Amino acid sequence: MAVSKPRPAHLHVSPLGTPSRDCSPDYLTMTRDRPATPDRASRSSFSSIRENESTLPQCFSKTKISSYLDPEAIDDLLSPPSPTGSTSSTDSQELKMIQTQTHTHTHTQPHTQPPTKFLPPVTNPNSRLLGYWTPADSFRGWKEIQVKGKLASKSFGDLQILHQVFKDTPKPTKRGGANRPGDAPLERLPTEILTSIINLLALDVPPNGVSRRNVDLMSLLLTSRTLHIATLTTLYSKITIPHSRIFQKFLAHISEHSTLGTIVRRLDFCHFNPAQLFSTAAERSQARNLTSETLLRCLDLTPNLQEFLAQEYLDDDLNADVLRKLFLGLPRLQAVDFCGCTSTKFKEAFTSIVSPDWPPVLSIRRLSLHKCLTLPSVVLETILPRLNHLTHLDVAGTRITDAALAAIPVTARITHLNLAKCTLLSARGVIDFLTNHPAAKELEFLSLATDARSHQLFDAESLNELLPVLPRTLKSLSLKGSKMEPSHVELLRPLTKHLEELAIGRSLTLADVNRLFVPDENTEDDVQMQLDWVPHTLKYLDLSDFWGQELDLVYLFSSGCAILKNFSEPLEVIEVAEDVFKRVKKSAAAVERAGWKMSECGSRGWLVRQPLKDATTGKPIVRDDGRRSWKMGADSWGMRKIPVARSEVGGMYGSFMFGRKL
Repeated sequence: MAVSKPRPAHLHVSPLGTPSRDCSPDYLTMTRDRPATPDRASRSSFSSIRENESTLPQCFSKTKISSYLDPEAIDDLLSPPSPTGSTSSTDSQELKMIQTQTHTHTHTQPHTQPPTKFLPPVTNPNSRLLGYWTPADSFRGWKEIQVKGKLASKSFGDLQILHQVFKDTPKPTKRGGANRPGDAPLERLPTEILTSIINLLALDVPPNGVSRRNVDLMSLLLTSRTLHIATLTTLYSKITIPHSRIFQKFLAHISEHSTLGTIVRRLDFCHFNPAQLFSTAAERSQARNLTSETLLRCLDLTPNLQEFLAQEYLDDDLNADVLRKLFLGLPRLQAVDFCGCTSTKFKEAFTSIVSPDWPPVLSIRRLSLHKCLTLPSVVLETILPRLNHLTHLDVAGTRITDAALAAIPVTARITHLNLAKCTLLSARGVIDFLTNHPAAKELEFLSLATDARSHQLFDAESLNELLPVLPRTLKSLSLKGSKMEPSHVELLRPLTKHLEELAIGRSLTLADVNRLFVPDENTEDDVQMQLDWVPHTLKYLDLSDFWGQELDLVYLFSSGCAILKNFSEPLEVIEVAEDVFKRVKKSAAAVERAGWKMSECGSRGWLVRQPLKDATTGKPIVRDDGRRSWKMGADSWGMRKIPVARSEVGGMYGSFMFGRKL
């Protein structure tokens, strides 16, 4: 039962309970796009963007609240219901209750735990990281699980007290040809195979805001001891924290049962929204659910953590001790994401811990400092030379320098690199890195985008040097903001034979872009070109640098332009500038007649090809679903942020990936 809180007079409350100021709904989001001062950047409002299943690409839903709106969607894993089922009716009573719970779980000794044993994986018997923890030797948990006073359960929330769930009882004998407990064919599979199967049932994001997240897994927990062990690993390996009370319950749970903490591989805060529970920072601070101290304790209790995913709403809690623990105290940590963290506390904490005395090699393989605008260059110059096994690096909008980029170890093998809006980089430094550095030879995703209104990284001469040295492994390339000439089309054509995403720079015409899709026809040499022509592989084309009348809509819809025609396939998505999208929107009927539809999310807009229909059945032909291994879980095209963990798109990460301008 939710507790109503008094709201400040200067805030209005929408029907969904989210506060908004006396301005347009996108005001706080737009503040992110304003130039930041050297030591401060504005925080955007919480915006959760997730992909929708559809017959068309680029379909999103956007809300100002997390997909985890209903605590019941994930609460079951963490805490049983209150014995009385009652809830305080005032804000002060609720805060007092939360503080009491936090004090109890933080300062009391953990309960004596039931016996547990470790099962190593069949494929790697010597591993202490990839195995499985099991409680006692027999399982009859569904017999004695207390649910609000009843001996019945449809929720695994009451599987807290393991010594009540797992009892030592003699195994029943086999009767009438039935399999004995633990001896069914499914249960005889190796645990790692069984876990891989169960992982397919897990959902990163609830189907909608009010649905329980993993109802199938709840049932599996109560099926048998073998399935319980495998399911427990699935549930605890990836923990998503949408608000601070869930974090407090999770911390209390692993404090009491520390074995469960060893299962955790991912802590995901991308859905974290403090406004979901508390109207003001003072309320959140008073509750003391998620603080630097409790976050540090959580990291201490999850020694096998491999992925830590944070965002701007957590930056004040990332103090020096937490950052030191992440970089120096978790030897198995492979992925860290600090997307949008710009607070003064975060900057000062990071600056205070970096030191030449750090160990020469860090375990981090995937690092995102996306839009960490305030971090000084010394942070990157200290960390990057120690990432010997780096594969993913997103430093968009940071103060990375040529020296820091060049200092990446030669042993790194970077597949994803985002250098968008890095104003301290030079064209020469980037070209030298891509040409000569061994770490840049296997790139799949490369963004060199800039905002042409304020900065230009590559001029025409620089592009003449850059384009020929780009690796053939590339699948996504953004040259947005660069100054292009018609002669660059000849250099882009070979790239379109393996690229799936391409963002075009400025100063070209639509007729120049059209030459990427069809061979030239005007000279004798063009006849040979037509004979040797290899079709392109582009799925996504970014034309958002064509502003206003620069994008000739008359030519785009004419018979002489191939871009919207069927023979431009497999092209599916064309991104256009915001002002162009508004113009095209007025001619939606013409767009549909050409076989395309319009889609938008936040400040971005796309033309999306409608699927062709089968000539015999009249049904839409099944399209490419857009899933690629290099997208790390995303289905849509044109992501602006590199994911460092493979998961569904959602929360603030979805906003940074698909809902915002560069």
